[in-house]
Amino acid sequence: MPTSFVLINSNLGTDVEIITKIKDILADQKDVEFEINGVYGVYDIIVKLSSDNSEKLRSIVTNDIRKIENVQSTLTMMVIEQQEKS
Repeated sequence: MPTSFVLINSNLGTDVEIITKIKDILADQKDVEFEINGVYGVYDIIVKLSSDNSEKLRSIVTNDIRKIENVQSTLTMMVIEQQEKS
């Protein structure tokens, strides 16, 4: 199953608001599994997305997450599916 990890930098103090918005966006996606956490370090939020449709994952990151107010930047890493199976 295609899986992506999205690392998010946010404006100071807006991580809880962004997490809430992402949960609202993903709640409407029936065929997407997700896990979201605030983290310490270089990034503020990490989102794990899984779906049978990799294009849907790309769309969520590009058209939804990156457009949320106070999201400064994202780094998306797609899991190599062949390695996941071995």
